[in-house]
Amino acid sequence: MMNTIEEKRIIYGIDEVEAVAHHLAALRSMCDVFTFTGSLGAGKTTLVRTVLQQCGVKGPVTSPTFTYVNLYENEQGQTFYHFDCYRLSSTDDFVAAGFDEYLYQPNSWSFIEWPDVVMPLLDHKVCHVTIDYHGDEQRELRYKIIK
Repeated sequence: MMNTIEEKRIIYGIDEVEAVAHHLAALRSMCDVFTFTGSLGAGKTTLVRTVLQQCGVKGPVTSPTFTYVNLYENEQGQTFYHFDCYRLSSTDDFVAAGFDEYLYQPNSWSFIEWPDVVMPLLDHKVCHVTIDYHGDEQRELRYKIIK
């Protein structure tokens, strides 16, 4: 049984992405996996990129749209997996590619855009983030942490 331990709603503008990313990065003590759901162009990749940079990832952070996953490391030896599951059609496809083995690895975190097909694999230590448009210049971020 999944237990929600925290829920939060944040309204932010483009100039506040750093602060929102800092807030999410701080949740790594409670979460091994972060999912990102929202409309095209809502800012999922931008937010993941900013979180990873705040976690010490150097160099470009790009969307894994066509590769499904990008792997990053910081100078502390921590590993970050950035998934884009938009083109995957099933949980079986994710597992067949061996991607399930990346989830919940020690000293690593997974950031998953378009997570619908992998939701059955995410049953603990996960932060579900939803980003929606909130007018023209702002976004509404909601997150729920599952213990």
